Amino acid sequence: MKDKRILYVSSEVVPYLPETEISSMSFEAPRMVNQLGGQIRIFMPRYGNINERRHQLHEVIRLSGINLVINDLDMPLIIKVASIPKERIQVYFIDNDEYFKRKATLTDEDGNLFSDNDERAIFFAKGVIETVKKLNWSPDIIHVHGWLASLLPLYLKEYYKDEPLFNESKIVTSIYNQSFDGSLNKDMHSKIKFDNIDDAAIESLNKPTYNNLMKVAIDYSDALIIGSEKLPEELTNHLQNSEKPVLDYKSKDEFSEAYTEFYNTKVLG
Repeated sequence: MKDKRILYVSSEVVPYLPETEISSMSFEAPRMVNQLGGQIRIFMPRYGNINERRHQLHEVIRLSGINLVINDLDMPLIIKVASIPKERIQVYFIDNDEYFKRKATLTDEDGNLFSDNDERAIFFAKGVIETVKKLNWSPDIIHVHGWLASLLPLYLKEYYKDEPLFNESKIVTSIYNQSFDGSLNKDMHSKIKFDNIDDAAIESLNKPTYNNLMKVAIDYSDALIIGSEKLPEELTNHLQNSEKPVLDYKSKDEFSEAYTEFYNTKVLG
């Protein structure tokens, strides 16, 4: 992995959010690559329940200040950065007052999904890509974790398909069973279509359930990792039918060698 550039894009990362399968692996995988001499960048949303003072987040003025158009509305992009203590790993946070100021991650205090989670996912995908463009940092691999990050493969290969910085980048998506009930905003399909993304590419998002979101991510990824011991049968079948390289589930204690080999031989090879 020496000198390989890997961009990690996740909906959650420890120590900024509680430990889950996703937040834990979104820290462990980059740490491993970092220790092997690779270059890494991590991106996550700056939810309002992340303590900025405790984690020493600060705004990066030179990266902030552009507006992203979401469903015909201009939304200012704010970029913050912090370092994971003792690891010398930088984490970039995608922020916007409208989408990420509330003191919660994805649901309200009653456990209901926020009605704008669809727009937050679009904003996050575009925000990551625009920031990486500003950094002028061309990743060899982009590794996606969590459903709020799941639109990144689609946007990279459709909306940003002519962006030369990502010409050689390979997209890996980890598929977890950490999902949600019901579906996101019923207008999600038309909001993505607003970005001139082909109707056929997002047909399944007429019903934006967790499984359908992850199917789109699978369709636009180059390789896939099973991140949970058990997945919904629908997703297992979609993975099998994708005819793409798939790495079977590996626990936190045994993933290191398997991920390295998968990156080197199946993704970059």
